[in-house]
Amino acid sequence: MASEIETAIAPSASAEGQKHGEGLENNNSIVGNVEMGSSTSDSRIKRKAKRRIKRSPSTEMQQINGTVQVQRNTKNMRKSRMGKGRGQPKKGGAGGKGTWGTPGSELLEDGMCNDEKDPNYDSDTRENYFTSVVPAIHEDEFEKVVEPILQEYFEHGDTDEVAECLNELNIKHIRHGVPKLAVTIALERKAAQREMTSVLISDLYGKKLVNEDEVATAFNDVLNELEDLSLDTPDAPQVVGQFIARAVADDCLPPKFVQSHRGSAESEKPKSDEDSSEMSAEQLKKHALCRTALDRASVLLSMKHGMVRLDNVWGVSGGIKPVKSLIKKMVLLLKEYLSSGDTEEAVRCLQELEVPHFHHEVVYEAIVMVIEDMGERSAQMMAKLLKSFYDSTVITWDQLVRGFERVFNSMPDISLDVPSAYALLERLADLCVVEGLMSEKMRNRVPSRGRKRFVSEGDGGKVKENSH
Repeated sequence: MASEIETAIAPSASAEGQKHGEGLENNNSIVGNVEMGSSTSDSRIKRKAKRRIKRSPSTEMQQINGTVQVQRNTKNMRKSRMGKGRGQPKKGGAGGKGTWGTPGSELLEDGMCNDEKDPNYDSDTRENYFTSVVPAIHEDEFEKVVEPILQEYFEHGDTDEVAECLNELNIKHIRHGVPKLAVTIALERKAAQREMTSVLISDLYGKKLVNEDEVATAFNDVLNELEDLSLDTPDAPQVVGQFIARAVADDCLPPKFVQSHRGSAESEKPKSDEDSSEMSAEQLKKHALCRTALDRASVLLSMKHGMVRLDNVWGVSGGIKPVKSLIKKMVLLLKEYLSSGDTEEAVRCLQELEVPHFHHEVVYEAIVMVIEDMGERSAQMMAKLLKSFYDSTVITWDQLVRGFERVFNSMPDISLDVPSAYALLERLADLCVVEGLMSEKMRNRVPSRGRKRFVSEGDGGKVKENSH
């Protein structure tokens, strides 16, 4: 019975092996052959591992009619991949690596080889290329070059223009001199220019034209020169302290700048009479000035809401001040002049307000004050003051005319408080004509009080109003 089973398995296994062999030949791959054990007791089927034929990555073999044809990879073909064209090179032979170029392109060559890796490259035939080099500015010439830029900035107030001018200069080694020179110039100017200087330092820091260390170096140099600066500007220590506090509020200086310099000032302070005798008078004065500036900065930074209040550390400029505040200061200016009679002081106070567009208010208030005073002395003094304003070009002719016209239009209301306002105005107008402050045409426009007059009874007793 066992021999019959073995004979039945053998032919079926051999037939199955033949079928597998034929299938592998047709598919060009070897799947494996079935081997039968020699011993009759081992009836397991053993199969060989599959092994694939390696192919070239750039070619494909196809067997057509018994012949093997090798096809070129489509990646390296010059024919159009869209299935169009006649199989000519792309771009007329001018595209791709190793091409000769379009026909006639050799006529456009100048015979110069600019590629350094080309074997035909000749360095002697290469054209020379020149680049512009800006010479560095010496420290002795720095102030002479940069000061006109800062002076113009105080006129136009454009920080971008200052940044462009500084970029054109080679001052990388002395850029800290820009904030130092700006602060030095602003010490002799008014509050408006000092505010512009603080804005300029902040904008230059924001544009990365100066860094934190350069700003610190600039203020350190200013502190060392306080003794000389205080000769021209007695309040230089307080002003420098305000500049330092504003720079800290604008994040241009670290807060530790004030504390570190105050600590060094404390260490240098003489602790006894012997130490003070060893230090010269100049050193003691320099130490005192630096300490005053640092104390001023520390007080401004330590007050409540100090960072916010430091935005107005230089006060409010004239163009931003409220109108009521300006009128109040102008009236106070005129009252002080009537009591002192100092025209130069009045001119200086008016210029400090920095509101040339609002000077017609001074003319208006001066005329109203004369009418309300009703005195001959006040009329003569006001005419003299207006003459000084006009001669010093503080007040222009247009501002004078506008001030007079405002008074003319307000006379009905002024006459309610001062019944003789029209007569007083005519007297003051005559003085202004003599001083050259009013033209004859303007004098004829001075209003006069109208009076009521009864006509004859034949008109029915009606009242007519005529103005003379």
